[in-house]
Parts: sequence; C-alpha cells; structure tokens
Amino acid sequence: MASRYKGYMGKVLEIDLTTGKIGEYEISDDEREAFVGGKYLSTKILWDRLKPGTDPLGEDNILVVMTSPFTGSGAPSTSRYDISAKSPLTGAIGHSNSGGNFGIHLKRSGFDGIIIRGRAKNPAYVEIDFGDVRIKNAEELWGLDTEETQKRLGRGGKMVIGPAGENLVLYAAIVSEERAHGRCGLGAVMGSKNLKAIVARGAKKVPVYDETLFNELRKKWFQVIKSHPYTGDMLPRYGSASFLRFINSGNTLPTHDFTKGNFDRADSISGETLARKYMTRNYGCVSCPIRCGRRVMVDGKEVKGPEYETLALFGSNLDLDDMERIIEWNHKLELLGLDSISTGTTIGFAMELNEKGLWDSGLSFGNPDGIGQVIEDIAYRRGIGDELAEGTKRLARKYGGEDFAPHVKGLELPAYEPRGSVGHGLGYATASRGGCHLDAGYIVMYERVIPSHWDPYDTKSKPSLVVLSQSLLGGVSAMGSCLFSALTAFPKPMLSLDPGGTISRLISKIFTLSYRITESLLRLPVNMLPFHMPFSMLPHTKTFEALTGMRMRLGDLLYVGYRGYTLERMFNIREGITKDDDTLPRRFTSVPQQPLNHGSRVRLGEMIPRYYHLRGWNENGVPRDTELKRLGLSRYLA
Repeated sequence: MASRYKGYMGKVLEIDLTTGKIGEYEISDDEREAFVGGKYLSTKILWDRLKPGTDPLGEDNILVVMTSPFTGSGAPSTSRYDISAKSPLTGAIGHSNSGGNFGIHLKRSGFDGIIIRGRAKNPAYVEIDFGDVRIKNAEELWGLDTEETQKRLGRGGKMVIGPAGENLVLYAAIVSEERAHGRCGLGAVMGSKNLKAIVARGAKKVPVYDETLFNELRKKWFQVIKSHPYTGDMLPRYGSASFLRFINSGNTLPTHDFTKGNFDRADSISGETLARKYMTRNYGCVSCPIRCGRRVMVDGKEVKGPEYETLALFGSNLDLDDMERIIEWNHKLELLGLDSISTGTTIGFAMELNEKGLWDSGLSFGNPDGIGQVIEDIAYRRGIGDELAEGTKRLARKYGGEDFAPHVKGLELPAYEPRGSVGHGLGYATASRGGCHLDAGYIVMYERVIPSHWDPYDTKSKPSLVVLSQSLLGGVSAMGSCLFSALTAFPKPMLSLDPGGTISRLISKIFTLSYRITESLLRLPVNMLPFHMPFSMLPHTKTFEALTGMRMRLGDLLYVGYRGYTLERMFNIREGITKDDDTLPRRFTSVPQQPLNHGSRVRLGEMIPRYYHLRGWNENGVPRDTELKRLGLSRYLA
C-alpha cells in the first residue's frame, strides 16, 4: 500500500519459495507510525503471519528483510537494514541489523522489504532487477563461501550465506559485502529454505518530504558526527575496539571464559595496536562519516579487520593475545558465514568444559593451535564442530556447566563481563533476543566508558536506565540509523573530564541518584515530551521529520521503543519464553567477580521487579492490559 509518508517506497515484496508465488504485502500508515521500520515492523509482520510454535528451521518459518525510512536517504550512518525470523538458536524473536549496501539497493529496486516463506525444492536465489522479481537456480553457488558467492552474482546489493548457513549451524550469519548479520542464526533460516542469496538492483530514489530542509539538516548532522570526540575521533582512529582499554580497566573484558573481567595483555588486542601495526586504512558503510571499519592484510590480500567483539572473544576470552591469528580467524568466519560472537563464546565455553573435565573437546586456554580448523569444522559440522555448531546452551545441557554457560535465552553473550557492569547484566537478562549488548541498551557505556559514569555496582539506578536506553536505541534503530550515531548524545564537555577528578565523581553521584527523575520520565504520556533533543546531541528526530513528514519528537521516539519492545515481549511469551528466561548463569548472579566486593555480581532479584514495573508488566513479566492500551497495541494484538 502506497504511503502518504515519504522515506518509504510503499511496497513490501512477498515470496513463497515452495509454490514460486510472488506478490506484495500491504502495510498501512498506521503500522508505519506505530513501528516505523526495521526490526519492529518485522516483528509486527511475524506476529501477524507466523503460527505460534513454528519450527524455526521448518519451511513455515518466515524470514523478513526490512529497511527503514533513513535507509538509502543519504543521511549519515544510515545504510542499515534488519533481518528477522524466529531464531533457531533461541526459539525467541530473532533480529540482526547490519550495514553493507543491500538495504540501499533494495529500496532503489522499489521495495521497503521482503517476506520469504516456504522452502525451495533445490538451491535457489532471488533476483530483484529494477522491479522484476525472479527465483533462480543456485546449484552452482551452493557450497561457495560468501565472498565468491557475491562475486559470481555480479552487480547490485547482495545478502548471502556461506557453508555455515547451508549446514544449518544454529548461529550461522548472513553476509552483505563484508558486513555480517551475525546474531540469532538467521543464516541457518536461509539455509533451511534452500535460499543461498538475494540480489537487488534498481535506480529509484528515496522520496523526501521537505528536500531543502532535509539536505540542510543532513549536512549539519554530518558535522555533529565529525566534531564529536567518539564519532569524529576515537571510532575513526581505532574502530569499535577503541573502548577496549576502558572495558578492561573496568573489569568488564571477558577473560578465560568470563571467569574474570581483566586481561593483563589487553594492549596486544587493543584497537590502538590494531591501528598501529596491522591496519592499512579505515573505511565505512555507505554515507557514514564515522568510518569505524578496519582494513588489514591476510595472505597478501586486503580484507575487513576484526571488530571489538572478535578481538575480545577470540583474544582475552580464550587467554590469547595473538593479533595476527585473530585477524586470520576473523576473515575465515566471514567467508564461512559464522557469527563471531557466538563462535568465540562457544569455543571459550568448550575450553572451560575441557579444563573442568566435563567434556574432552581438545580445546584449551592459551593454545591457538587448531582453532582455525575448529572454525571450519563448525561450519561444515565435522567432528566436534557438529556439537559446537549447536551453541553454548545445548552444550551445557549435554555436558554440564549450566551454572557458567555464558548465554541468555540461548544466545551467547558478547564481549562484556556483566559482573563489572551490573546494569548491563540486567540488560542482557531482559533483552528480547537474548544475550545482546545492543538490545541490552548498551549500558556498559554509561557504567564504564564515559568518564562521569553511573556507579557500575549500584542496582537502584539501573532498571530505569535500562528501560530508557533500550527504548531510545530501539527507536533509533527502527528509523534506520547505526547505533554508533547515537553516541553524540553524550555531551562533549562531559567526555573531557578526568575520570577520577572531583567534578567527574560529583557528576557520577548525581547521575546515580537521579533515577527517580528517570522513572518519572518513563511514565509520561507521549504528548508531555513534544520537543526534540538538542540537535548537537540527537539529530535523528528532526531530520526524520524532514525526510518523512511523520511527527517524531522525543516522546514519539520513546513510544516507538516502548511499543516495539513490548510487542517483542508478547511474541516471546507466545513462543513459550517466561520470566524464568530473564536471567543470567549463576556465575554472574551469585559469585562475586572480586571476592572482597560483594556487589560485583548481578543482583537481578533487586532489579527485575522494578524493571517489570517500569515497563508496565506484571510480576511474571507479562505486559498488563493497561500498558497495551497506553501504547496503542491492543488493536494490533486483537
């Protein structure tokens, strides 16, 4: 259905691989206003179309590829698009957001999104060529790595799977250019459908509501990003690993399978070392001035370098400091189509199982030999790789170690040890898709990275902070912005303070004690926040209005986040996820990271009830009818 709002192409493609039928799926403007785009609009489609209890690897699962209004608009840091389905790894809602150029090409082809259902009889790929849609034979592509597959598919935007997706590894990734949709095993969903790739080509332009104002704000937004110390300096210089030294000094860097939060050789795997010794240049996604990507050499070829998560989970978490090996493994993970987070965390857990005599995996801490082979074995499900391909949760059920298996809801934890950042731990426990630092609200930034930070061990201030950050970041993502672009919300003067100085400590105390104000903010009606944040901090809303013509003040943005997060919760409840799944392994909740600091554990019992209350959920974590009505969800869930 065509939209009265700009920023949308007005069409969503629907393809049934079983029957070969190709059609369109209608989305109303009411739904666009409520969910905007990306993962939240995808969740609405899954809620409507996916039968509860569906096998994630069965032909009835639905794969939704969804752009957002900002995608392809030329606004900074907006090449993002989302892929969603019921996750084979967790059984819960599965989302994965990435850059690359596919989302831009998809919109240029005339579509905002694609819904894939069914299963092709033989390996297939979908080609969208200037609006002409075809299902084509992919038998010659089956078995190829992600790089060669994209090369053979020619021009346009491509999203593809590698051997890991074909072999249904539960944390297989989908790759576009050199960017990976790593989380939740959506590559396995594509593999289960015999779908090797989707290609999109086109030349249409994204329509703009007020072109003069949009271009003016877009240019100002570029300057906001370039002038900020994080997005204009640290991230371009050192990439996502620029925060590693703060994480390590704050006892939050996972070490020896999350038994510790500090690695004494952290400098060897830092962003600074990567930039100084190995980086050939930095690069970025289309229209992104941050340019946080790294280029490095592997076997005489320039390729994408490792992100923070890979450096930590294949470095400190395995007791390794071999940057050259990590660079090689990172490239192998991308070619095979594996999520580096789940792979690194699962290997670390296997090492501890071996150390404790629970499973003789042959993997040991501090020993890099054989890890490259194990990565390949996981992708092809050979030997122990077949068991590692099932993920941490299933390994723990089979061999033991459930008290320390680092996952939430089956999704392996990323590279932040939660006992050094307890609000981040609460975010993990409540995140819709499981152990995810972004769905968690990226609370470690508030607790460990910025100089004037919230007390990382305080529990009273965290429920409201987590709800607020989860909702704001969710709204930013739904609009189509990279979450790094939201780092400008941290005021520049605050970032220049001495972390141990008097002023910084005073501000930190004020932040920690201000939770009552935050709690009050969360319950305000949408019309009580009818303004934009300062453009220098959050340019997204004003620029979004100029692009789309849709109202998006601070209150509207928060309500998009509240509404989307609550819909995800309803989806998970329908799939059997309960309050008992809002937890962390016992290691993180009961064993202090620092024996003399009893607060260095994630006291979920002190935070979860307040978190539920602030969300408008009952004591069992189920959204109340009054909350569904407040968010306007009742009519969508009827």
